[in-house]
This record gives sequence, structure tokens and C-alpha cells, in this order.
Amino acid sequence: MTTLKRKRGCSIGFPIFKGTLFVLLLLLLSASWFKRNQLTILLTGPSPTVTTSEVIQDPSEKTFYDDPKLSYSIEKPMKQWDKKRSDWLKLHPSFAAASRDRILIVTGSQPTPCKNNIGDHLLLRCFKNKVDYCRIHNCEVYYSNVLLHPKMNSYWSKIPSIRSAMMAHPEVEWIWWLDADAVVTDMEFEIPLERYKDHNLVAHGWSNMVYDESENKSWTGLNAGSLLIRNCQWSMDLLHVWAQMGPLTSNYETWGRILTSIFKDKLFPVSDDQSSLIYLLSRQRRKWGGKTYLEEGYDLEGYWIASLGKFERLKKEYDEMEDEARVLRRRHSEKMSVWYGEMRERYLGGKERRPFVTHFTGCQPCSGDHNPSYKGDVCWREMERALNFGDNQVLGNYGFVRKDLMESSVYEVPFGYPRVEE
Repeated sequence: MTTLKRKRGCSIGFPIFKGTLFVLLLLLLSASWFKRNQLTILLTGPSPTVTTSEVIQDPSEKTFYDDPKLSYSIEKPMKQWDKKRSDWLKLHPSFAAASRDRILIVTGSQPTPCKNNIGDHLLLRCFKNKVDYCRIHNCEVYYSNVLLHPKMNSYWSKIPSIRSAMMAHPEVEWIWWLDADAVVTDMEFEIPLERYKDHNLVAHGWSNMVYDESENKSWTGLNAGSLLIRNCQWSMDLLHVWAQMGPLTSNYETWGRILTSIFKDKLFPVSDDQSSLIYLLSRQRRKWGGKTYLEEGYDLEGYWIASLGKFERLKKEYDEMEDEARVLRRRHSEKMSVWYGEMRERYLGGKERRPFVTHFTGCQPCSGDHNPSYKGDVCWREMERALNFGDNQVLGNYGFVRKDLMESSVYEVPFGYPRVEE
């Protein structure tokens, strides 16, 4: 009986023993493999996985993009754009949520290289300036260097560019057209969009020079080099009518004579975008003027001649402001610049603020054929000064700054700048 029990004991325990040995063997093999391959694992990381969680899918439902009759051409009027855009936003709710304040800067230059030997350099810096502003303010930039209509060249090229940008970006509420030679010189400034909630077009200008039928009426009553235009049907209609006064139609020369007869200070006889826009606003004020806001409260477009000799003085005054207010000289991330800009408003008081946009109208940096009244290289020197003034405000967040606005060399900003704290 005892022998039988031993045999039974052996026959019951052996399979368990074999299983245990098998598990231990697997563990030893795994440890050995990991030891040989751990460097590869550390270098390559985990196996890549494909995920679409960050990609916003385009629903299968049809939108205006699926209409074969839809045209991007400025020659074709756009109908029912508000409904088209609204229907698209309903299918893309993630875009709709933030569309009310979304801005797209549209700018551009000619398709060919600049004749002026520093023209391409200046335009590149002007483009960088706009990109810097948008990075801080969460907007985007579209730069066009093609003519979207062969006849709509020079200053007329903005109209087809704006229209196509509206169609390409239904998620954007505002298009901000900004000429290539316009420089943002207050990087903290936030455009007060709430002020324009009842308007569709915003331009820097003066009512008496646009609407009054008197000697004050001028073709410079507003400037078309910096325009905010809402992405809506009203704007589509304005762009279509505005384009009819340009080289697109056979009435181009006729419009030139009409505009020259109305604006006594207009020195050239051809129809241009700026005097054409003023004509539409004043002659059809009920239709277009009521939804247009002429901004005089800040420099949505500031004439560069008015800023001559200002930038060094403003730099000094802003440094003094920061020297007095510790909160303004505190180091911070670039994304917090807008908040610090709002804080600065408390300390500005009656002090002169930095011009928001400095426009080098008449300088023609690409061709070099500037207004003959501007002597020598004053245009290029002042563009560099304005660009460096704006760039200093960006560089400060990266720990560096220029001492001299006419030099490219920078130095590391000491802690507590402009007050160096011991």
C-alpha cells in the first residue's frame, strides 16, 4: 500500500513540475532576449501606430465645394454665400465654435523677383513680421505671389485674392488684407473685433474726407492697404461691384476719368482700388457705407512719414513704463504677450501708443521706383527701422534685443530689463 501511494504521489506531481519548469524557461528566454535588444528598443521606441484622432474628417454630406458650377473667378458673382458657409460650418462644428473671432491675414507680392536689389529681402522681412504677429495672436497668414486674374494686377490683385481666401476658408470670420509693404509695429495690440460686430468692412479713414461733398473729399480719405472684411455675402457683393471698376472690364478708362474729375487731389488718371472704394462708399452710402467702419481710434494703417523719428523715442518711453511697472518687465512666454498688452493699457494713460501698422505706401520696395519726393534711400532705411522696432518686441520673449534699431546685432536681455535688479 505504501509503494502504491508513492507512485500515485509521483504521477500526480510530475505534470505540475513540468509546467513550472516550462514557465521558468520562458522567463529566462525573455530576459535573455530583452538584454540583447534593449538598446534597440530604447533607440527606436515603441512601434508606430496610425491614429486619426487629431485629424478632423470631412463629412460625406455634400457642400458648396461639390457644386461643379461653383467658380472661384472674380468675374462670376457669388450667390447665397451666407447659406453655403453656414451649412459648411454646421457640418464642421469644431471650426464653427471659434469662427466668430478667427482672422486670416491675406497678403502677397508679384510673381517675379524684385528689381530692387534689396526688395526681396525687405519683402521677406515684412512677411516674417506678419507671421510673428499671427503666431502671438493665433491667426494665420496666406501669402499669394500669383495673379488670380491676368488683368487684375498691381493693387487690383487684392480683390480676387480676398474672394478666393473667403471661399478657401469658410471657417474664418475676418479676412485682413495687409499690403506687402505694411509692417506691424505693435506686436501686443489686439484688434478690437467686438467694436465691429455690426460692420462688415473696416478701414483706416476719416468720414469727412470720404462722405462729404466738399473740398475735403480726397482719394486718401481712407487707405486700402490694410482692410478688415467680413466673410459674408455683403462682402462678396462689394468685391464683385468693386472689381467692375478695375481693368477687368472695358469701362476701366472711363472710370479713370470719372474718379479723376471727382477727386481733385488724385494725380494719376487711371482707376485705382482706393479711390474706387471711396466712390462706392460715398455714392452708394446706404448700400455700402452703413456697414463700413472708418477707424480713427488707432493706426490700422499708419502713414510711415508720420512715424519718422518716433520709434527710438517710443522705445525709450515704453522702457520707462516697464521700469516703473514691475509686472510689465516680468519675463513671460510669447503666448502671454496679448495679456501683457492688456495690462499695459493701464499704464499708458495719456502717453502716445506705438502705431499698430506702419505702411510704407509710395516706397515700392520691390521695384524700387518710389515716389520721387522721397529722397535717396530713406524708404529702405525707415523700413529697416520699423521692422527692427517690431522685431525687438518679438525677440524680447526669446531673451534678446537690439540696442540700436538700425543694427542687426542683438544682446542677451539681463534679468529685470530695463531695470537691472541687483
